[in-house]
Amino acid sequence: MNAHATGPVTCAPPAEPAGAERYGPSPVENPALGEVFAHAPGCTPEQLDAVLDDAARAHPGWAATPLDVRREHLLACHHALLAVVDPMAELLTREQGKPLRHARAEVRLAADWFAHTARLDLSPQQLVDEPAARVALERVPHGVVAAIAPSNYPVLLAVCKIAPALLAGNTVVLKPSPDTPMSSLMMGDTLGKALPAGTFAVVGGGTELGARLTVHPAVRLVSFTGSVDTGRAIARQAAADLKRIVLELGGNDPAVVLPGADVDAVARDLFTRAMTNSGQFCAAVKRVYAHRTQYHRLAAAMADLASAAVVGDGLDPATEYGPLVSRAQRDRVAGMVDEAVRSGARVLAGGRVPDRPGHFYPPTVVTGLPAGHRLEEEEQFGPVLPVIPYDEPEEAIDRADASPYGLGCSLWGDADRARALAGRPRCGTVWINTHGDLRHDVPFGGHRHSGIGVEYGPWGLHEYTQLKVHHIALRQADREMS
Repeated sequence: MNAHATGPVTCAPPAEPAGAERYGPSPVENPALGEVFAHAPGCTPEQLDAVLDDAARAHPGWAATPLDVRREHLLACHHALLAVVDPMAELLTREQGKPLRHARAEVRLAADWFAHTARLDLSPQQLVDEPAARVALERVPHGVVAAIAPSNYPVLLAVCKIAPALLAGNTVVLKPSPDTPMSSLMMGDTLGKALPAGTFAVVGGGTELGARLTVHPAVRLVSFTGSVDTGRAIARQAAADLKRIVLELGGNDPAVVLPGADVDAVARDLFTRAMTNSGQFCAAVKRVYAHRTQYHRLAAAMADLASAAVVGDGLDPATEYGPLVSRAQRDRVAGMVDEAVRSGARVLAGGRVPDRPGHFYPPTVVTGLPAGHRLEEEEQFGPVLPVIPYDEPEEAIDRADASPYGLGCSLWGDADRARALAGRPRCGTVWINTHGDLRHDVPFGGHRHSGIGVEYGPWGLHEYTQLKVHHIALRQADREMS
């Protein structure tokens, strides 16, 4: 399907242009094998312009479509994705690495996200109803939305942008991560059966295409999930045209285990919530602060869990944790651990790149980390968990807040004591005795370097709208008639 086709499109390479090698098919690896298994079509600048022109032309008609009809289209997307759960999940596992059962869960959740979003309200509000004036407030779409999705949950996190943007009346162009484009391209073809022509498109490409998408004059809002550095670049690019932005950036979430907590119970929960998707989850636990009297016991308990974890190909039903999505990410994680060891830290479990094909790194627990080390201050985005001692909970929270991130934080132990401390962390979500528990009906977003704006629920939907006020001054004759 070429860039001039109607409906969701997959950009294909051009027939002949100079420099086409930059935009031709790009290899996609299976990270469990370290081998190329597919080639994703690339999108040229000319094709991107055509796709965005189609989206801009489709926008007025889609925005004028009654809200109930847009809801019906979202429900059709829900059913369309449910019909392809198994083939899409297998493709997702092959390109991303996660266990197949988790890939199936991701596609099902993405399908359900369309249904959840379809139920949200966008009714106008009557603000003033007086004899001399009536004022109503409505939420209207921005226009064309550029959605740029990451590699860790490429289907779900794309749909978290696509669904509210479409319900609000925007048209959407999605650019997936070049590491995981295949499931998104399949989703584009699948949703083409449920959406009008021009309302949604998928374009494949790398950083250069993403930059062109961000600055394109047809785009009025950019929604991005990914790294802080890329988020900064998008913010700078969008500022030139005063485009709206929604940025969900890095996490580096701390967990503070309060004195007296049940170490055996907390250890398993913390380990599970740190290793979700092999640590490739923005709201995973990235560092644990434990009271000095329980520090060694907690670290040892989590090290035992790490040593027992089953790491392997996501297509193997026995696998608990798959590989990292790319060799570059695996090498970055390994380099951070190696650097910590050279600085005096101790690895209790894991900590070595296995001698096997693929981009694997084992679940790893680290203690004795020097203060200020980047394994504490930077988001590793991998299966590595540093455990850090403290003397007072307030000290642990302050130390955690010294990082520039502010996505989430969790407090573990006595609930009353945790609630008393919950106002201290500078972050978007404070969890008590859980972590990373995200819901479709609860807003999610970060403070400081962790992002701008929120996602999920009506709050996330509102990010894809702008306010429009209708102010009617009633003349005497109008008042008498009413």
